[in-house]
Amino acid sequence: MKRILIINGHPDKKSFCFALAERYKKGADSVGADCKLVHLIDLDFNPSLTFGYRMISKLEPDLIEMQDEILAADHLVLVYPNWWSTFPAILKGFVDRVFVPNFAFKYRENSPFWDKLLTGKTARLIVTMDTPKWYYWLVNKNAGHNAMRIGVLFFCGIKPVNISVFTPIKSSDETKRKKWLEEVGDLGEKLR
Repeated sequence: MKRILIINGHPDKKSFCFALAERYKKGADSVGADCKLVHLIDLDFNPSLTFGYRMISKLEPDLIEMQDEILAADHLVLVYPNWWSTFPAILKGFVDRVFVPNFAFKYRENSPFWDKLLTGKTARLIVTMDTPKWYYWLVNKNAGHNAMRIGVLFFCGIKPVNISVFTPIKSSDETKRKKWLEEVGDLGEKLR
């Protein structure tokens, strides 16, 4: 049985992302999956990478626990809104602080290459946005999707990374949102 870690990167507890994350978990739980849901807004950590990579800041207890959860997981699910063509600051800060050298990757001495330390894991991005998919692809070149999928997850060895996009949020009605919640619940049920 796969161990699933759901990370909700939306800071607003009344957001549709919270509903999507909860519904994914409900779907996974219904088939007996080992599933944990974490809302980043509930964690206590400084999202700023204060010293860059010159010196890694000491991790807060919540971030140490999250590294343990990531290592134990077979499948990561990241739920977040697309803001300014990418993802919210709290999720960026989480990535900066948690996916650090010698945990997620390791640079090789005197080499442009690196070791991917999170291989063997898969991921799904569940992204909400108001931009139409075609416009985001054509004009924004899928900037946020590529930043997370390639720049973070692939870089650390996590693949494949599937992406589910729900748009437009601001003009969606209750019927559309119910359909999207059912779709996300079905995704959770498929990972036995």
